[in-house]
Amino acid sequence: MKKSNAIRTHKAELHSRNPHRGRYDFAVLTKASPALSPFVQLNRFGNESIDFADPQAVKALNQALLSHFYGVAFWDIPPGFLCPPIPGRADYVHYLADLLADSNNGVVPRGRTVRALDIGIGANCVYPIIGNRTYGWQFVGSDINAIAVGTVQTIVRSNRCLSGKIEARLQKQQNHIFNGIWKAGEHFDITLCNPPFHTSEAAMTAESDRKWRGLKKDQQPAAAPKLNFGGQADELWCEGGEEGFICRMVQESKAYGEQCYWFTSLVAKQASLAGIQRVLKQTGAAQVRVIEMAQGQKISRFIAWSFLSPEQREDWQSSYWTMHNTAGLEAE
Repeated sequence: MKKSNAIRTHKAELHSRNPHRGRYDFAVLTKASPALSPFVQLNRFGNESIDFADPQAVKALNQALLSHFYGVAFWDIPPGFLCPPIPGRADYVHYLADLLADSNNGVVPRGRTVRALDIGIGANCVYPIIGNRTYGWQFVGSDINAIAVGTVQTIVRSNRCLSGKIEARLQKQQNHIFNGIWKAGEHFDITLCNPPFHTSEAAMTAESDRKWRGLKKDQQPAAAPKLNFGGQADELWCEGGEEGFICRMVQESKAYGEQCYWFTSLVAKQASLAGIQRVLKQTGAAQVRVIEMAQGQKISRFIAWSFLSPEQREDWQSSYWTMHNTAGLEAE
């Protein structure tokens, strides 16, 4: 296995192509989605903002962002499901585009010939929306929660711009990740995943309480929500936490090594990398990369691996990307 190499973003800011780099323009956002207006208030610095500890405010902000930046007129999720921050999710997608470009003579492959698999799409469908509306990629998303899958299908059906471009599949085998989802003969250029972070509900609750204190909500009433971004159990914790989940993903990915150019997953904790890289070496990954993403004071990262030989990578590029380098929704 080749030695892993890390790419570090030196400036503590979002990706250069991320449209969410600046301060939120609430006048523009409330025009795109009037439902956001009641949640906009002046913060202690005298700037327009929302209460990011209020789940309804966070959802209304997401609806406005998806409407204004991605042309998604209808977006809604059931109560209690994960409502992720859009800017950070967009960053992952743009860095995935860079990863593909690095393997394609510096050109981001665009258009419907590029296929991505989102493991754990959730009810929100955010990664596929951003990836499709920005780069024209086709998406398959998997989830073990039938309500999440049904919600994604409703979002796709309700937006003509997404119809036929995003498919949600129910994972009926809860102990598997790719098995039961990946069809025979099917290829994906890239996979992505935001794995369950915590090892247990207790660990998740402790972390949630710490974040609430950071939001100065330590005097919250008993009925207040524990998580401003929501989340079902299977979205938030699993046996072994993120390291255990990603290691299982790595082991299962080996069987699909010739059907995918890059497998990837977010890794929230730096300490998780050593165990994941050890399993990657054991499975015989040909390439491993760790890409860091800076978001303000926070450094996040994802790990990418491939089982393709140099000859297979060259064949893949000529078969799937070369003739489609200029296809897509917008110019570089």
